Amino acid sequence: MTLQESFLKAVEESKVLKERPGKDELSELYGLYKQSTVGDVDHERPGILNFVGKLKWDAWIPKKGMTKEEAMAAYVAEVEKLKEKYGI
Repeated sequence: MTLQESFLKAVEESKVLKERPGKDELSELYGLYKQSTVGDVDHERPGILNFVGKLKWDAWIPKKGMTKEEAMAAYVAEVEKLKEKYGI
């Protein structure tokens, strides 16, 4: 299985975990997903009233500089941990 195929499988598996992961775990997945699919964050941090946008930006910005392949591999590894913790 290629990295791309493993990544796409992990994305699907992350949607069917038996329990919803915590906020920190979801933020980690979001940041890795965006880095995997878009690359480095390409806009300024959203304004003070955009709470959700700020949380998403804050999850994505630490991944800046990771290659898409590194982010995909990290995403797959993170989903594997969540599968062990929450079941699928």
